[in-house]
Formats: sequence, C-alpha cells, structure tokens
Amino acid sequence: MVALRLVTWNVEWMNDLFGPNDQPPAFRPDDEEPYHTPGSTVRQRRDDLAGVLNELAPDIVVVVEGPNRTEELRLFFDEDVDGEWQVVVQHSRGQSQNLGLAVRIDQGKFRDPPFFYYDTSNIPAFDPFQVDTDNDEILEQYHFERRPLYAEIRPLGARNFRVLGLHLKSKGLFGAYEWSQWWQRADANRRKILAQATHLRLSFLAPYLTEEPTANIPLVVCGDINDGPGLDASEKRLFGSAVERLMGAVWHPERCLGNALFDALPADDRESLNFSPITTTSYKDPIFNRMWHRVWIDHILYTRNAPEPWVRDAFVYLVTQDGVPLWRAHPHASDHFPVVATVVPPAT
Repeated sequence: MVALRLVTWNVEWMNDLFGPNDQPPAFRPDDEEPYHTPGSTVRQRRDDLAGVLNELAPDIVVVVEGPNRTEELRLFFDEDVDGEWQVVVQHSRGQSQNLGLAVRIDQGKFRDPPFFYYDTSNIPAFDPFQVDTDNDEILEQYHFERRPLYAEIRPLGARNFRVLGLHLKSKGLFGAYEWSQWWQRADANRRKILAQATHLRLSFLAPYLTEEPTANIPLVVCGDINDGPGLDASEKRLFGSAVERLMGAVWHPERCLGNALFDALPADDRESLNFSPITTTSYKDPIFNRMWHRVWIDHILYTRNAPEPWVRDAFVYLVTQDGVPLWRAHPHASDHFPVVATVVPPAT
C-alpha cells in the first residue's frame, strides 16, 4: 500500500520573495520587507515557510498564492526545503498569485517523471464563461483570475490519480466603503465565487466523472475555495454556497465529492453538522469592532471513484509537534494554516 502525505497551503504572496520577472530567478535581499507582509523580512518569511513544510514532511504540496515562475518555486524548494523536488507553476496572465505543485522525488515513492502537468491555459473548461448567478435570465461574464492547476500524479506501485488545485475569487474587502456599497461589493465577490464553483462543477467535474478516460481516475480537488459550508449573509441572498455547489448535488450522490476535513470530525459533529472545530484562517471584522473571526475556507475534496477511504486522516496544522501554536512558532509564514491529508491511491 502506498500512502502519500498531501499538503495544500495558501502561502500568502510568495511572489514578494523574488525579484522582477525580467531578471533571472533570485530571492530578494534577506533584510528586505515584502510589500504585502509588512513587519516581516524576506529571510523571516523564507525560514518560517520552509520550517512549516519541513515539520510536515509532505510528499505532495499544492501551493496557493505561489510565485509567477516555475523557476522561482524550484529555487525555494531547492534552497529552503528538505529533500529533492520536482515543481511546476500554473501561470495566470496578469496575476502575481499563482498555483503551484511540488512533488518530493528522493524517497522512492513516485515513478519518473512523478507527474504529468496539464497547462490549463489550453483547457476550454477554464476559459472565460457566462452564467446566470442572480436568476434574472441574463448571463453574466466571468473568468478565473487564477487558472486552476491540473496534474496527474504517478505513485510507484499504485494507480495514477489527478490533482486540481484551486484559488477562487477572494471575498475580502480591503478599502473603506459606505455601508450599502460595502454590501454590494461583498455580494458581487460571493456571486463570482459561486459562478466559478458552478462552472467548475458543470464544465469540468461533471464530464470528468462521467466520460472516458477520466471517469475511473481518482481526483483530489484542493486549495483555497474562499468559502466554507453553509450560507453567510451574502450567500443567503444568493441562495447558494460555493463549496457545496462544487461538492455536487444530492441527486447524483455518486458524483459528489467527499470532504476530507469533514470526514475527520468526531461522529457527533458530523451528525449535527457542527463545523466550528475547523479553521484554516482568521481575519479581523472590518465592520464590527475589528473582532477576530475564524473561518474554514481551505479544503481537500476527493472523488468517490476509488475504494474508500482513499483520502483520509485530514487535519489543519494549527499546533507544532512540540505543542506550540503555529502562529507563534512561525509568525512570518502565512495568514492561512496548511491542510494535510493522507492519500492512499488504489493498487495497480
């Protein structure tokens, strides 16, 4: 049996650690302060990001908010992370936040090459699209700001499986707005997330799960969905939850995606749909007294076309192995926590 540790992690503006795109890949000076993470230096961020990954010792990492270039992600894993890695970045035009994949190749767990990468710039399902998100019979135009990452993993002694890495539209509002305008923008952001999730389900996941040759290839869908279970205030007006739309409709249960973090909840919490024990990031409320909110927006989902449980033992890495809260042990790492799961692909 092959057991692989998968980590998906929003590493928060990794591109800030590297120099301009018109120069060879290189880290910025150690003492420079990254633009989007004031109060940290490049060296502090590198050390804390690598420290977390070295503690987790993953076999596969899906990087959210990665750098612009594959060579930059390779530089980070070569210089700062234990082991030997093969990496790729799915570049998105006009973006400084991209999705990346890293697979560790020095422990004899993968064939050569360890994965096949599919450039989603050439896959129509990820092109701009139209969908009616407000039930007014008018199609609105949408696109993926960050094109998904798509690859087929090739474990040694087990069947191949695929990974779809996602970073859907942010719903954060970072400016000062009049109250009604704030709600309009909040609704618009959630409408876009819902549109992206709906399009992924209809244009990619539905054919993937019903058509050859992919119908029998297990798939992990993971990353920063920017949405959790249930409906927030905006989603109640839109009558839709993005992550639940992505997971699938109850009318086709065999096509629904499992949620690895939900599976790991105690039985009582699963039965009562108590999601409060799960948090993958936190933020200060911009309206009400700047109070902190803990939310679950990063997910590891999986198809049910393989013997279950083939994605198991999921957890959010909140506390180090020494019992120290991650934010204290590695304060410069990221504003998100890594989500971890064990992948046991079917035997060949």
